[in-house]
Amino acid sequence: MTGKVVTGAHGIPVTADIEIQDIHPEDMKLLMLPGGAGHELLDASNEVHALINYAVSNNLYISAICAAPSILGKKQILDGKNAVCFPGYEKYLYGAVISDKKAVTDGKIITAKGAGAAADFGFSMLTVLKNRETADKIKEIMQY
Repeated sequence: MTGKVVTGAHGIPVTADIEIQDIHPEDMKLLMLPGGAGHELLDASNEVHALINYAVSNNLYISAICAAPSILGKKQILDGKNAVCFPGYEKYLYGAVISDKKAVTDGKIITAKGAGAAADFGFSMLTVLKNRETADKIKEIMQY
């Protein structure tokens, strides 16, 4: 939100390819919302909400992991959908059917519980962006 380099809660810096103001929504196939403590910054961002609204209006995939599904829940996007989040944030998944899976895809929404579900979350996104065969092949290569 404040530059290309983001340092996570565990002190690991990650360098983004682009900054939020350089995103061209018309080029998006999937909008992914990372979780962790930073989800509050995402939820407070007008730019992020504009991207979410664009994705919903244009029937694009939206994925969210850890606490980030709460952003979608507060926007009533999860109403009637199966969803998961980091334990304790379920109260913000307004209208969602809480699943017991690590990661769940329901329509154009992909949600996952947290870091322990990152592989399942990634495979879910790969399945919708490519196909199940590709996701299964990568799982096999990774011995997952």
